[in-house]
Formats: sequence, structure tokens, C-alpha cells
Amino acid sequence: MQTFKKYLAEFIGTFVLVLFACGAAVVTSCSVGNYAGYMLTALAFGLVIVAMAYSIGNVSGCHINPAVSLAMLIDGRLSFGDFIGYVVSQFAGAIAGAAVLWGLLGSNQALGQNGLYENNIWLSLLVEVILTFVFVLTILGVTSKKENGAVAGIVIGLTLTLVHIFGIYFTGTSVNPARSFGPALFVGGDALSNVWVFIVAPLVGGALAALCHKVLSAKK
Repeated sequence: MQTFKKYLAEFIGTFVLVLFACGAAVVTSCSVGNYAGYMLTALAFGLVIVAMAYSIGNVSGCHINPAVSLAMLIDGRLSFGDFIGYVVSQFAGAIAGAAVLWGLLGSNQALGQNGLYENNIWLSLLVEVILTFVFVLTILGVTSKKENGAVAGIVIGLTLTLVHIFGIYFTGTSVNPARSFGPALFVGGDALSNVWVFIVAPLVGGALAALCHKVLSAKK
């Protein structure tokens, strides 16, 4: 039962992330020229993390992101079995969130999907690896000490806001394979054909962050 609760929590958290944060990007018409929408979208992603961290964090740890789960696996805080269960739940939650968003909007043209920066795969990969590295390294650091428990959710949420403020200009900011896959699945076209970039890059960035954290936290 406890295992089911963890997976359900991850499903709910990722569902909320896609529905509310990607939804905010759509309803505020987030774009580089629309700075109000730009900032509101960045805040929406951060605020969802804060809300979920303090509601489901005690159940599953509130990963709601396969890149975070991979980093936790590498860091020895998550079993391989739970890693698979978390990732499946996260993707399912993202798909469900995107489906509801599509239903509410009545259109699948814009669901907060990511896009390549200047049609350049390599630059987009680089941007997403860097963004995810910073985000995941922060998560690993702030959650490594129990005394940070009271503020961890706020720190993580603010960091996600930060990487969105910088990254929306380039790719719309993924740093989360599930968050990218859900909207892309329903939008189709270029969003779906390029979604592999936003799956691979965050996983690489998360893995690098986990390895870096191991080095930085090593006692010898």
C-alpha cells in the first residue's frame, strides 16, 4: 500500500505541474515579448513545486520529474524498482494533465510545449543540460540535510522559477522529460518529433548533477 501511495503521489504531482504550470504558459500567452506572461509562467512552475513539496513530499519526496528520480537513484536514495515506478507514474500524470488542459482549452495548438532554440538541436541540448544540472544539484544539496526540511520546498520552487526565467527564452524550459512529453504528445508535429531533446537533455543534466553532488559531498 505504501508503494502505491508513493506512485499515486508522483502521478498527482506531475498532473498538477502540467495542468497548472503549462496551463499558465498558455492562458498568460507566455512569450519573450510578453514579459508579464513570461514572469507569471516562471512563477507558476515554482509555486506548483512549493505546493506539491509540502503536500506530497512526505509521501514520495515530490520528485514529479524523471531527471530528479534518476539523480536520486544515482545518489542511492531511490531503489531501481521505485525509480521505474516513479517514472511511469510521472509520465502518466503528465499525459493526464495535458489531456485535461487540451479539454479545457478546446485546442491542442498550444499546451505549453517546448521548442528548439533557433531550430538548433545542439544548442537546445546544451541549454537544457545546464538548466537541469543547476536545478537538480540544488535539490540534491538542500535535501541532503534533515535540518533543511522546513525550507527545502521553497528553495526548490524558487530555483525552478529561476531556471524558467532564464530558460523560457531559449527552449520554453523543460528540465523535466515528463513535463515535456505530455503536451508534445497531444500537440504533435515538431513538438513531438523534437521531444527526445527534452527527454535526453534533462536526464543527462540530472545524472551529471548527481555525480557532481557525490564529488562535492564526499568526505575524503
